[in-house]
Amino acid sequence: MGNIFGKIFSITTFGESHGAAIGVTINGCPAGIPVDLEFIQQELARRKPGQSKITTQRKEEDQVEILSGVFEDKTTGTPIALLIRNKDQKSKDYSHIADKFRPSHADYTYETKYGIRDYRGGGRSSARETAARVAAGAIAKLMLKEFGITFHAYVSQVGTLKLDKHYTELDLPKAEENAVRCPDQEVAQQMFDYIDDIRKQQDTVGGVVTGVIQGVPAGLGEPAFDKLHAELGKAMLSINAVKGFEYGSGFEGVQMKGSEHNDAFYTEDGVVKTKTNHSGGIQGGISNGQDIYFNVAFKPVATIMQDQASIDKDGNKAVVSGKGRHDPCVVPRAVPIVEAMSALVIADYLLIARTNKVKF
Repeated sequence: MGNIFGKIFSITTFGESHGAAIGVTINGCPAGIPVDLEFIQQELARRKPGQSKITTQRKEEDQVEILSGVFEDKTTGTPIALLIRNKDQKSKDYSHIADKFRPSHADYTYETKYGIRDYRGGGRSSARETAARVAAGAIAKLMLKEFGITFHAYVSQVGTLKLDKHYTELDLPKAEENAVRCPDQEVAQQMFDYIDDIRKQQDTVGGVVTGVIQGVPAGLGEPAFDKLHAELGKAMLSINAVKGFEYGSGFEGVQMKGSEHNDAFYTEDGVVKTKTNHSGGIQGGISNGQDIYFNVAFKPVATIMQDQASIDKDGNKAVVSGKGRHDPCVVPRAVPIVEAMSALVIADYLLIARTNKVKF
């Protein structure tokens, strides 16, 4: 339960942080999609640990193996199985918490739910699982490339440092030119220095990742419970450490009047557009053909290199000491995860739209 995402284009992830491997099985991917292994590997490289001094120093190359579903570099329409072997586990770093609950981790809840937990790096609750999502998202991106749909995510806030520019004012690909993945190089350096200072304090900090999806045709999404923005929200909130999701004008929209917030329609060369895009490209739960944009809030990483008061399995007072290799701020590595989950949602809804006889 809870390991499957999507309806037609669906994925099932498996594996633990310190197990032999993690992986994903993709069902519903159409046949004939060109598969670029180098592109998949590049996407994984954007998420992998050890990228800079402001990320965890765990060394994983995250080499992906395609076990099934691809023949002569094209999808066959059958289940695609992708495997990523774990290479740099240091399970002894977690022996001290075998019987203790780390504050704000999944230790207590997993123990309560299952009666057993893999305490090594958090086991299944570890963000290591998201590598499988990125691999699957790369396949979805390759499929959606055929439709001209693109994905860009970037870090727009770290702690109190905020990039005060709308995505339309930015050169989004420039986010990949620095370790923080912020498209404004000056702000990126400020964010880097701030994260590094937090790291030296043996503490952590949160941030915001902004996602932008372009080229989505009008008509994707379902009424009532399966609204497009609802599925995007579910996708983002399923990512480790996420505490909030907003799309379009989001929470700031409550400060506007209806006359200010409404997106007026017009046509240009026979194409329907809107003068503004406070709706974030989605109206009534269905895409309207404009850019889809949203923000995802990530909390500070729960593991800090400081002693913290807690309890053990028997309810006795205990002290949890910070050990192991962890990110002082997760958002730089979360950027490709946000993109991957976005791609999985859009791929699924594009195929659902096709079953509804909507032509694109």
